[in-house]
Amino acid sequence: MEKMKKTNIFKLLMLCIVMLMISRIGFAQVDTSVVATTDTTIAPVANDDEGKLPVRNPWTGSMIIDNQTTETPAAGSFEINIHHRFGHTVDIADLYGIYASSNIRLGVTYGITKDIAVGFGTEKDHKMQEFQGKYKILSQSRNGKIPVSVTYFGNIVIDAREDKVFGASYKWKNRLSFFNQIIVSRKVTDALSLQVAGSYSHFNAVTETTKDAKVDTIGLWKNDYAGVMIGGRYKIHNNLSAIVEYHYPININKPWEGQNEPKSELGIGLEIGTSTHAFQIFASQYRGIIAQENYAHNLNDMGQTGQWCIGFNITIRF
Repeated sequence: MEKMKKTNIFKLLMLCIVMLMISRIGFAQVDTSVVATTDTTIAPVANDDEGKLPVRNPWTGSMIIDNQTTETPAAGSFEINIHHRFGHTVDIADLYGIYASSNIRLGVTYGITKDIAVGFGTEKDHKMQEFQGKYKILSQSRNGKIPVSVTYFGNIVIDAREDKVFGASYKWKNRLSFFNQIIVSRKVTDALSLQVAGSYSHFNAVTETTKDAKVDTIGLWKNDYAGVMIGGRYKIHNNLSAIVEYHYPININKPWEGQNEPKSELGIGLEIGTSTHAFQIFASQYRGIIAQENYAHNLNDMGQTGQWCIGFNITIRF
């Protein structure tokens, strides 16, 4: 039975890949020679100065699956983000998660300058309202004198669920959580880009409650978590790329008896990018979409067939 489940999952993923390949036909008339990034607004310069400019198109957009890249929107431009996660791939009854309950995030990001961006997003499952900021500290240069790009990403999130979710000792500040991350990336070749990042997550409140929400029970999580992620993109042909990411959570404090420990995550998928759009389809363990929720509270095991989620991201730039 387990072998049959794995075979069916493989077939579904292959079907998604075929659909992606077919969808490329719709982009055939789009000029994909240049993908919109911060350097598209730079006028031609003398050859002596060109090497000081940032490398062209190290990433298709601002995200790899569930993680940020070092890229920010161009100055004065907007990004619209649609993130969709289907349910867990348990069995054929719900078409391996496609008919199951889904999680969705809708967001918008604005490039204040070529290096600074701010954004807002709203998420379905936990009604999380996310205010985020991004600052590109360094940009990898074409002459190699600056070998990597370095970006800071952070957010403040408000959990907008009902008061009773937070227990008898509810205070408004219990709704708040925070995420901070430093991302370092390098465009290795025209086809290959890699990145590594370190993160820190904090939740003001982690107490769970009983069903009648009158008595607090043991907190199932710690307030603080760290993590390390690695990710990459490999351009297969023109605007079609393979994408992958792996995140390993780190407990800052030793958990006590009965407390949950977050599990690591692996995401693999395909990406199509044009000058104005990016489309990704993938499979991973993360369902939360909001970074700290994924990094600190993931209980899905990549070794279990039924604990993968199929999802897609759509980015629109203008």
